[in-house]
Parts: sequence; C-alpha cells; structure tokens
Amino acid sequence: MTTRSRLPFYIAVFLLIAAGISLAVWRHMELGIPWLTGEQRPVWMVEARIDFDAGDASVLASLNVPEQPPGFRILTEQAASPGYGFSIINSSGSRRAEWSKRNVAGPQTLYFKAQFVPDPTAQPAIPGREPKTRNVFWEEPQATAVQEILEQAKARSSTPESMTRELIRLMQPDTRTQNTTLLIAEENYLDLLVDMLNHAGIAARIADGLRLEDARRRQQLMPYLQIYNGKQWLTFNPKTAEQGVPEDLLLWRQGSASLLDVVGGENSEVSFSMLRQTVPALQLATMQSASNGLGFLSFYELPIEEQSMFRMLLLLPLGALTVAFMRIVIGIRTSGTFMPVLIAVAFVQTTLIPGLIAFLSVVAIGLLMRGYLSSLNLLLVSRISALIILVIFITAGLSIIGYQMGFNTGMTVTFFPMVIIAWTIERMSILWEEEGAHEVMIQGAGSLFVAICAYLLMSTPLAGHLTFNFPELHLVILGLILLMGQYTGYKLSELKRFTPMKVYD
Repeated sequence: MTTRSRLPFYIAVFLLIAAGISLAVWRHMELGIPWLTGEQRPVWMVEARIDFDAGDASVLASLNVPEQPPGFRILTEQAASPGYGFSIINSSGSRRAEWSKRNVAGPQTLYFKAQFVPDPTAQPAIPGREPKTRNVFWEEPQATAVQEILEQAKARSSTPESMTRELIRLMQPDTRTQNTTLLIAEENYLDLLVDMLNHAGIAARIADGLRLEDARRRQQLMPYLQIYNGKQWLTFNPKTAEQGVPEDLLLWRQGSASLLDVVGGENSEVSFSMLRQTVPALQLATMQSASNGLGFLSFYELPIEEQSMFRMLLLLPLGALTVAFMRIVIGIRTSGTFMPVLIAVAFVQTTLIPGLIAFLSVVAIGLLMRGYLSSLNLLLVSRISALIILVIFITAGLSIIGYQMGFNTGMTVTFFPMVIIAWTIERMSILWEEEGAHEVMIQGAGSLFVAICAYLLMSTPLAGHLTFNFPELHLVILGLILLMGQYTGYKLSELKRFTPMKVYD
C-alpha cells in the first residue's frame, strides 16, 4: 500500500501563509496602515493669509497652491472666506486657489489651509514635455561679463548640476571679480542667476519655499533656484549652492508665474502660519486610502453597523486557532467542539467576570430544569425546544435582576448563544447520567479554560487591530490550523499518563 505524499499539502500551506504575510506587508507599505495600535504621525497645518484693500468693485484673488511638493503629501485643503466663491483651478501646469465676489469694499482677509504629511518618497511628477530655455539678450559690457563668467563655470563642471554649483560659488561676495561686481545687485541676484543659466542652455526658474517651524506666524516664503537636468527639476540654495530639498522645507510655488494676483484690490500681501500636529497613524492611513482611490480595499468603507459586525466576526478565527491548539496539541477536553469560541465571543461582549457569573448561573439553573424535564420522558426534539425556551427565560430574568440591582452588565447576558447553551446543558445532563459528575466537571472546566484563553487573545487591542485592518492575516491562521490538523503525536496532557513507562527504558 503506497502512502500519499504530503508535499503538495505543505506547499499549499506555505503558499497560504506567504500570501497572507505578503498582502499584509503590501497593505502596510501601500496604504500606510500601522502594525501597532496607538502609533502617531506628524502632520503640518499650513495657513496662508491674504490681505488686501478692495476698491468698491468686484474682486478676483488668485493664490498659487502646491500640487505635489517633494517630501510631502497633501492630506486636506480648505478655504475660510465668508461670502466669497472659492475653487481650485488647474491651468498652465500650476494649481491656483481663486476667490471671487461682487461689490467688495474696504480691507479684506482670505485664508487657505492645507495639511501636509511628511513623506520622503513623495516626488513631483515628471514634466510631460521638456522645459525650454528662455532667450536672454544682454547689452555691452554686461554681455561680455556674462560670457566670461559662464565660460569659467563651464570649465570647472561637467553636468548641469555641477555648473549650477560653480556658477553660484563664482557669484558669492568672497569670490567676486570685476565681471560679477558689474552684474550683481542685491535685488537682482537670483533673477540674474536664472537668466545666466537659461543663456547657457540650462532651463532654470525660481521656486518659493516655506521653512516649517512649529507655532510660527507671519512667515514669508524664501526663494530657491531650480534647474532642469534633462530628467527632473533640481532645487539649489542660491546662497550656499547646497543641492536638494531639506526635510523642513515645503516648496510652495514651483514654476508658476506669480504667487498672488488680486484683480479689483490693492496693497495685497500674503503671509503664512504653521502648526505641527500629531494624528493617529490609522486615521491618517484611512484618509489617504480614501483620497488615492484604494479605499475599496478597506472595511472602513462599510457602514458603521457592518463594521462593528465584522470587527467581531474577524476575531472568530483567533478563537478557532486557540481551540484547535488546546484540543490537538495540549489535549484539553471540552464540551462540544467549538462551544468555547462562542463563549469567548460572549465574554468579549460582557467582559470576563460578569460573563463567567452569567454563564455559570444560566448553566446551573438550566441543569436543574433539565433534570425535571428528563423525569417527564419527553422526546429529544421537544426536550431541546423546551430547554431553549427555559434558557431564554433564565437569561431574561438575569438581565432584569441585574438591571434592577444597578449592574448594566446584566443586560449583556443576551449575547450568549441560546441554542448553543441549550445543547450544552443537554450534553452535560446526558454526560452526567452516563459518565458521572466527575466527567461533567472535567469537560465543563476545560470548556471554560479554553474559552478564557480565547477571550484573552481575542480581547487584546492588537488582535482587534490586526484582524480588522489586515484581514489577509487570516490566511496565516488558516495555514497554522491546517498544519495542526496533520499532527498525530502525543498530546501534552498524555505525557503524564505515559510517565510510568520510563521505568522500562
């Protein structure tokens, strides 16, 4: 007789476990759902304040707003502008917040608020077409000075990035020559850099950044230099030639012709305030998944009532795993196969001590009534049906008594599965008649012990968090249960029974 190979079975179990873990890791990486409960994430709330004087006519105010700043993701955007119409317009490759209103007079104040989440992997989109350089014309003697400075920077560089760094260094006060002194004035330094780089065939522009510091008010944007190296826009500090965007720098304007335009008003200005906040990582992940279109992969899209139901149902596999381990590996005898799981679910609803008192009270009273029913010599179906009705009366009575005594937990007795309790009372009564009270106590105590173990596992916050937010981990539980189903060795409770055989070794 040939034995069937178990290799396909173990391969299938391995694939189940690997799939569950891989999907959970993907959900964590892609959606940002945390592994642990209570994790916090930093969020920057940035508020732009626009002040201007309206001239007793219609007003149209337009503010450039970030689209995808490097190192950050936009979480929420909102405007506070009573009486104004508001919309966000995408035009000419930039996003602008627009306010409009008719018949406006006097000083006006508009607000735009946005929440930004630090994300080192966030990068701006690659331009659809390669930016073109602007034609810049110089008059003598500036033309000759520009040409000599560019040739000097070009000789010391090999790439657009290195040429930009060398040009910035040549333009610094401590390295200036007659040519740079002729060209540079404090107010035109950055514009001059941009013009010279475009003249050298390197697309360049000015970007405005905001230094993020907690609880700062009335802050202004700082200008930065950006060049296109053929693949992406690179950011440079125009004073130090440092390349890259610092972690605390939020690039607010990139590529837009203007920061603020106000039609119908004068004396306009914009200032920024910022505040560092912390939000639960799970809340942040659900908000981001809803905004990026991946919300359908989460239970959070369901109605609240169904979410509550699934939070409880998704704990059942943990109870099943506990029962399988206790019965197959440990060898604890229980009354019924998975009755401890249902008792553990009830304990989750009632908490442990009130649940134990309610369960023992219902079973004890039920056993007494079952003894009376057995004396009536009823058929099995009638006896079980009558027992179910009696159990309902018992639980209702305990709930009323508990409520009158001021114990709200008495009301949760109804969470116990009535039919299962009725069958449990029937099985214990038959077991009492056939095996005696000792066996009833063993199986009853075993059921309660396994139920308590399952409750302790199911009631932990981490278990509820992982089972609801990473439902694919149930594939891992399934694989472990299948592996335990193949266990044919001695149970741990049997080791004591076979201890006397050691004398024969």
